[in-house]
Amino acid sequence: MKQCKLLNVHKSYGEKTLFEDLSVTITDSDRIGLIGVNGTGKSTLMKLIAGIEYPDAGEIEKPKYFSVKLLDQEPELKSEFTVMETIFESDAEVTKLMTEYQQVMKDYEENPDSEEVQSRMLVIQQKMDEADAWDAASKARSILSKLGINETEKKISELSGGQKKRVALAQVLLEEPDLLLLDEPTNHLDYEAILWLGQYLQKYKGSLLFVSHDRYFIDQVSNAMLEIDKGRAFKYKGNYQQFIEAKAEREDQEASAEKKKGNLYKNELAWMRRGAKARTTKQKARIQRFDSLEKSLDKSQDQELSIGALGSRLGKQVIELKNVSKKYERELFTDFNLLIIPGDRIGIAGSNGSGKSTLMNIIAGKIEPDSGTVEIGQTVKIAYFSQEIEEMDQKLRMIEYIREAAEVVETRDGSVSASQMLEQFLFPPEVHGTPIYKLSGGEKRGLYLLKLLMKQPNVLMLDEPTNDLDTQTLTVLENFLEDFSGVVITVSHDRYFLDKVADKLIILNHSTTPEITLDDYSDYLEKKVEFKHAVPDRPAVKELKQSDDKEKTRLSYKEKLEWESITTDIEDVENKINELEEELVQTGSDYMRAEEINELLKELNNKLEQLIERWSYLSEYAE
Repeated sequence: MKQCKLLNVHKSYGEKTLFEDLSVTITDSDRIGLIGVNGTGKSTLMKLIAGIEYPDAGEIEKPKYFSVKLLDQEPELKSEFTVMETIFESDAEVTKLMTEYQQVMKDYEENPDSEEVQSRMLVIQQKMDEADAWDAASKARSILSKLGINETEKKISELSGGQKKRVALAQVLLEEPDLLLLDEPTNHLDYEAILWLGQYLQKYKGSLLFVSHDRYFIDQVSNAMLEIDKGRAFKYKGNYQQFIEAKAEREDQEASAEKKKGNLYKNELAWMRRGAKARTTKQKARIQRFDSLEKSLDKSQDQELSIGALGSRLGKQVIELKNVSKKYERELFTDFNLLIIPGDRIGIAGSNGSGKSTLMNIIAGKIEPDSGTVEIGQTVKIAYFSQEIEEMDQKLRMIEYIREAAEVVETRDGSVSASQMLEQFLFPPEVHGTPIYKLSGGEKRGLYLLKLLMKQPNVLMLDEPTNDLDTQTLTVLENFLEDFSGVVITVSHDRYFLDKVADKLIILNHSTTPEITLDDYSDYLEKKVEFKHAVPDRPAVKELKQSDDKEKTRLSYKEKLEWESITTDIEDVENKINELEEELVQTGSDYMRAEEINELLKELNNKLEQLIERWSYLSEYAE
């Protein structure tokens, strides 16, 4: 059994101690979700394991020939390389062989009669055979495609930041190291890519340690959790949901012994039990364990501060958009109407580039629409938490920065001081005097959010608030928003966050008419995927429908014959698609055949969609 062991590890930065006598063992069957409050050293721990940084004391033991690869939050890639060149730029054996093979092929094309080149080709082909490396290129293209990268000859310099992160993710997945370290791998991924990645990592043969703010993703992938808390490591068996249960029990025990607050994880546990529809399918025994836990928790514990009542008075008129249109390179939305009323909890979701942040800025009055009007009520006081935080005076101490907004704010339950707000958002009193320049990116982002809240807004607008915030701080924020008396409007890709926070969704899907739904975001995405695979809506398919069938009540003779065979036709096409997809994986370096297969797959998928649409039409009259 391969194991990576951290033994009595110490690590400090200046006066700040991250780890003290930290010990943990990672085995080859572990898929560990790493969590901890921002600033506790999650990224540092990964860099220590990867050998990028070194501990001040203690040891990190790894077996001989034990490979470790890290996906950093901001990976550094060579801008002059293409996507495919980047994928194969590593010290993994299979990628080195592919790089060497591609160079020999270039040399052979330039000088096919050279005996030296021919000899090198024979040697590299033999090595490729021994390492089963022939399918590496096809596998690389498959992984890139699943992550939304299809133009493999593009230069890295031509890619967006999100695309670069996905290329770096594909690179480490292809290498298949003994220990894979992933720092926020779901950032910049859409729903289907996240589902695919989760399924891929569930089957990963090596060990896995990953940081993510996507709690559904953590729950899907992990079989163990590692929490960093005050320099110590606590390892739990099971996924995120099981961790929440165990954490609630541990905090309850510590609260009884040390008289500390323990509500945070109880609230999270309660939501996981009642919240998402998918939870209702859990085993009966598991539900009973949750019930038992809830009954065992001490209800007499001190309650957390009620800060959700922060916010100034809000009148009946909030914000109304009338016939709003906006265009940049393309039309984002046309004649869009939206009435925002007191108490609204609105989530804005959609793919990158669909206009989410633009819509937020129009609602906030920061951007003027091309046409239409935006009416903002006289009592509205907006706080806008943007993706790019304001510049901070790095020399200011945390408490000084918060007090710039207010020393004390009044709520319906009493006053809340700047120091109490910091504590509520998991900044303990001993760090309140820390200068801002010593904080991590996530800590600065949390501090910026707190300053906005201290201004007592009644309309809170959050643009991707889950980025760089840890799961514990997100739970605090979600609890705050649940009790917040004003309006909340948030842009997010985070399914878990939107499920908890939003009662209404505005979906931007590159159509000029945004879609409004009352579904939970997870339910909406599941329906979207089911619809995509079941009843695609394509103009070419619509031609198959009857144009004058309003009075139609039954199938014609020819349609009956078609109905009897259409299920078999669908199965035949699906089988052909599966066969071609398997062949595609086996094509190796035969790029011409790979292109042929891709073209055939496009044709078959179109045919399948037409058959399914036709089946849907015929089924209406088959009974």
